[in-house]
Amino acid sequence: MCQLLGMNANTPTDAMFSFAGLAARADEHKDGFGIAFFEDRGVRLFVDPAGARASPVAEMVKRYPIRSENVIAHIRKATQGRVALENTHPFMRELWGRYWVFAHNGDLKGFRPRLHAAFRPVGDTDSELAFCWLMQELAKSHAGVPGVAELTRTLSELLPRAAAHGTFNVLLSNGQALWAHASTALSWVQRRHPFGAATLADEDLRVDFAALTTPNDRVAVVATEALTRDEAWHALRPGELAVFVGGERVTP
Repeated sequence: MCQLLGMNANTPTDAMFSFAGLAARADEHKDGFGIAFFEDRGVRLFVDPAGARASPVAEMVKRYPIRSENVIAHIRKATQGRVALENTHPFMRELWGRYWVFAHNGDLKGFRPRLHAAFRPVGDTDSELAFCWLMQELAKSHAGVPGVAELTRTLSELLPRAAAHGTFNVLLSNGQALWAHASTALSWVQRRHPFGAATLADEDLRVDFAALTTPNDRVAVVATEALTRDEAWHALRPGELAVFVGGERVTP
């Protein structure tokens, strides 16, 4: 299965440390990588069908401190669809004048929804198909962009319909919030004042966040598996949908 990474913060924050931890797991998940950084209404999207261990694009991301309030990253272990650029996560679409970014860890069987012309997959993965269907159903459910709470209620109705076809661990953002839906494995951690140090679980890298932050900063990180070995990560239950705004998990 693939590996996911999401970050949501109350101030533009770089994801270099967390992405280094994700990339360290690319020996097994070597069928492509991608990462999306929201900047206001824009998105910087980097994808490469090469693995994050070998990709020069991944090396650039590790060393380039792009700051964002919402980040989604993915390293791929292909289950459906060939190893190709068009099948590399995250996927991006526009809806209601905002970019939406989606990444999926899992495998859906027999999921063949009807799609209209507005949203069509370019590649041949179950993941992109599910994303196009999700965008279509959101567009049908609301005439214009709703608030985060209303979007969360709609997503809580839609996501289980796809999850019924298999494993559907998902990260989704429109730059206003980060949604995380667990099917089998997703965990999250919040970093806030007083900040401490953290050590990656898969790489000999340690960061003292107290030296890099202010007392007002808040950051939530979501990953398939805990990225650090000395922080209190919280596992989401199967079927649970979590939403993060301003570096905090919120209740809609």
